[in-house]
Amino acid sequence: MADRVTVIGWDGSPLTAAARSALSAATLVAGAPHHLELPEVPAAAERIRLGSVALAARRIAGRRGTAVVFADGDPGFFGVVRTLRAPEFGLEVEVVPAVSSVAAAFARAGMPWDDAQVVVAHRRTLRRAVNVCRAHTKVAVLTSPGAGPAELGLLLEGVHRTFVICEELGTEHEQVTVLTSDKAADRTWRDPNVVIVMGGPVGPAVTTGAGEGWIAGRDPAAVSRGWTLPAEAYVGELGEGETELLRAAQLARLGPRVGDLVWDIGCGSGAFAIEAARAGAAVIAVDRDSQACARTDSAARSFGVHLQIVKGDAPHILEDLPEPDVVRVGGGGVAVVSAVADRRPQRIVAHASTRDEAELVGRDLTEHGYHVECALIQSVELDTRAWTETERSVAFLLSGLLPERVS
Repeated sequence: MADRVTVIGWDGSPLTAAARSALSAATLVAGAPHHLELPEVPAAAERIRLGSVALAARRIAGRRGTAVVFADGDPGFFGVVRTLRAPEFGLEVEVVPAVSSVAAAFARAGMPWDDAQVVVAHRRTLRRAVNVCRAHTKVAVLTSPGAGPAELGLLLEGVHRTFVICEELGTEHEQVTVLTSDKAADRTWRDPNVVIVMGGPVGPAVTTGAGEGWIAGRDPAAVSRGWTLPAEAYVGELGEGETELLRAAQLARLGPRVGDLVWDIGCGSGAFAIEAARAGAAVIAVDRDSQACARTDSAARSFGVHLQIVKGDAPHILEDLPEPDVVRVGGGGVAVVSAVADRRPQRIVAHASTRDEAELVGRDLTEHGYHVECALIQSVELDTRAWTETERSVAFLLSGLLPERVS
């Protein structure tokens, strides 16, 4: 086992005394080619070009001597430290930090970043990173080959965003480019790079003091308490399938979260779509009625959430939409539910006004391989001044869970 492992963060600045001391004693140095070419790397040290960190860690663990591992930016922030500290390697790690690539990117852009979401985009996580960019107004994306600015721009089709692309930060080839997301696929970008993604409506700032926040990312106080808002919060009368209790049950079944893409088909007033967006999910709201689309857009702006609104008839309009994680079917019946199930989202909810209709929807979901539950939801509103009934609603709530995508 290595006697000592030091991880050195590198941001293009001259190496610190601690970093130079660790390097002078190193018998093995691992890093990217530009790290291994630094003059401070001992000529006699074994050099490993860092590809798989796990393979390098296994090699380090199997030999004696002192090792140094280089990483761009802060190695403890979405970096190599997590892998090197894995129990199976048994390595004792010391860290010499540097400015993170995200901090450097925002510094080059001259912007604060305590209100930004930070995501890592690999080929396997690219879609979820894009969904965060759909849902939030300021996102920093740590990219990777095959999941870079071009791929982000392509998957954000139909959603306008501004990209600040920072290539090879800290090197003599550093370059910062500002363009719209639809232009990002027209160029080839150098790795490594960080993309700051900005756009969408900005809600009113909620802070604890004069212009100062207290938590990184989105301030929780910017979202009012409760899964659902009362009908009075929305302009105009809500539809039959938009009652507060039914919305709360649908949200509970779907559990929309950051990184998800939600379809709301038959969005009506936009109440469900807005509440899914308030949970941090990206939302595409679909309705064939232009007035419903306009009401949804107006409500989204008033609550400071971003929705992509698509006008058209389901199921045909759904063919070109990006893959959903969870779906609420607010209208269209069995035909729409069947088309949605063909896309294999993890969860689907729908409602029916009669038992026969509920049985048809449930049977279709079952035939598509979903585990189906159905509950009769009945709500009765009372005037608490006289304790008399003011409104009653009844609906069958159906939920389908795809076992192969449980997470």
